[in-house]
Amino acid sequence: MENLTPFIQGKKIYLREVRHSDVSDDYYNWLNDPEINQYLETRYIPQSKEMISDFIHSKKSEPFFAICCNNTHKHIGNIKLSILNNIHRRADLSLLIGDKNYWGKGIATESICLTSDFAFSQLNINKIQAGAYHLNISSIKAFEKAGYQQEGLLKEFAFSKNQALHLVYLGLTRTEYYSNKL
Repeated sequence: MENLTPFIQGKKIYLREVRHSDVSDDYYNWLNDPEINQYLETRYIPQSKEMISDFIHSKKSEPFFAICCNNTHKHIGNIKLSILNNIHRRADLSLLIGDKNYWGKGIATESICLTSDFAFSQLNINKIQAGAYHLNISSIKAFEKAGYQQEGLLKEFAFSKNQALHLVYLGLTRTEYYSNKL
């Protein structure tokens, strides 16, 4: 059996590195399910297991975590921290809760909180930013519950199904994080 030691432990979930063994039928189905991928940029290209495996390999130098259920150890999604600028200590956070059985249960918020804490305390990041299309209310709320604030709106940033989508920018600074943590 594979080593299931958590890298970051939470109340409902734990985070560990994404592994090539995670490239399963479930992961493949997440990325090709129109309801799950409706706000992902990958939605435009049907994903193969080889493409997923290549993506995982390309992210080996970044914090890219599998979100796993504490009780079942099931891989239910991913969260990724992309370092945007080392000088200004800025990063971008993105996530996917692929298993619909875990939607609406606070998993996204807990994942965001755990990864944000890691970024500020272990990587010395000063600012984390995230973006969500304006129709992705669940994602926006998850970031806000984790302490992120809306910082901007890019109107008609993208198109999907002949509809213009606005991009909501959210952010959390190191100062805000530690002042709210007290």
